[in-house]
Amino acid sequence: MTTSSPEQAAAQPPPQQPPAPGGHPQRWLILGVLCLAVLTVVLDNTVLNVAIPSLTRELDASTSDIQWMINAYSLVQSGLLLTAGSAADRYGRKKMLAVGLVLFGTGSLVAGLAGSTGQLIAARAGMGVGGALLMTTVLAVAIQIFTPEEQPKAIGIWAAVNSLGFAAGPLLGGFLLDHFWWGAIFLVNLPVAALALVAVVTLVPESKNPPPSSRLRSSRGDPHGDRPDIPGAVLSTIGMAALVFAIISGPEHGWTSGRVLLTAAVAVVVLAAFAQWERRVPYPMIDMHFFRDRRFTGAVSGGVLITFGMGGSLFLLTQHMQFVLGYEPLEAGLRTAPLALMIVALNFTGVAAKWAARLGTPRAIGLGMLVMAAGLAAVATVAPGGYTGTLLGLVLIGTGAAVASPAMSHAIMSAIPPEKAGVGGGINGTVAEFGTGLGVAVLGALLNARFAALIPMAAASLPMALAQADGAAERGRVLDAFSSGLETSLLVGASAVLLGGLVAGALLRRAERADKT
Repeated sequence: MTTSSPEQAAAQPPPQQPPAPGGHPQRWLILGVLCLAVLTVVLDNTVLNVAIPSLTRELDASTSDIQWMINAYSLVQSGLLLTAGSAADRYGRKKMLAVGLVLFGTGSLVAGLAGSTGQLIAARAGMGVGGALLMTTVLAVAIQIFTPEEQPKAIGIWAAVNSLGFAAGPLLGGFLLDHFWWGAIFLVNLPVAALALVAVVTLVPESKNPPPSSRLRSSRGDPHGDRPDIPGAVLSTIGMAALVFAIISGPEHGWTSGRVLLTAAVAVVVLAAFAQWERRVPYPMIDMHFFRDRRFTGAVSGGVLITFGMGGSLFLLTQHMQFVLGYEPLEAGLRTAPLALMIVALNFTGVAAKWAARLGTPRAIGLGMLVMAAGLAAVATVAPGGYTGTLLGLVLIGTGAAVASPAMSHAIMSAIPPEKAGVGGGINGTVAEFGTGLGVAVLGALLNARFAALIPMAAASLPMALAQADGAAERGRVLDAFSSGLETSLLVGASAVLLGGLVAGALLRRAERADKT
């Protein structure tokens, strides 16, 4: 039996105390604070879209400027998620949560007062750094303060807030732009971030998990004992940012363009180098052995496909409602709200968590994704006739996502040791960012390809094809072609979600059986 000397024991920092067996006494109030922080981040993923006309007019922004205003935030955030999660585990999740709120609030202030496109792009990148810290630490803290029995419900509420923010972004942006100037969409973050920061400092308990062996090596005078995995952080950041950039650029520049192929090649090479490095380093940022766990791989694969289907379908439905059904942007946002409202209702009431508990994680994920796939298929086959079919599909998608998405996140976090909860939150966020971006890119490309095949002059866009149409009959043919492309894309999305449910359910079921033997 190995014992520590008195000098070694004195040199080791006191371990962080785990929460009481019944969970933190103020855990539900803390969860409310965490959800408030998440809401600001999620809102900013979509709120900028409605301000594009104002930014183009008042800042004289070009199309390229607008793209970078939108992408700077998502690229920085997605690239830093894994690094942010690792930093939270090492240096303290409460501390990183507070830093994230400060960075996000500061970036919002600079963005709201920006006088040029360059300033706004830089501010959005700074907000992405804060957003990455917030998205990873929130889920990690929630795992620490709730008991295992309460974690599914807590994660369900977290997932519901994510959905609410995604749906409310365009609505909030439209309201603010109707009453204030464009900077208000960023400045509105300041009071929320300030309130969340005060609550985090006063309520959230600190937790961190530096490697015990690292502390021991430091006590022996080893200068490398507490050294963070900087090469891993650099490689993961570059690799993920390059991957997301390739996905974002594909629909605009063409999937076979030199720009996209080069960026994708950089992503593959760098991420392969990252995986190889993590296998060699004594204390890796991500343990590659996680990917040998069927529970982990099943949850990750299902998570990618569930966000692939939902993110891509919402992107297409927004266009369908505005261009085909003729709704204004605000009205289109209101009519997609039933999807988010179903997720919010089922998770805030705990109904989804109860269903998942009765079914078990594999069946809950499989059944939820089956219902989602049915919703996407309903939208594809019924929606072209009007809003009634779309509403049915949105309700089904929301119901399926309310059950499957939290169960998926809980499965990912459960497959990772508690001391790596921050990294688990980073993986969960990366899965969502990657799946959503891939869904928008792939389903959007399928829609455009089908549309261009039916209407040769539609190669540029639907609005251009409608502008060039000669007479009502020609316009009707253009809209029919767009609906046909929408149907094809949504059916592909439904197939992907259904396949994800089957794969994830099978892998998770096999993992459960292996655990029992």
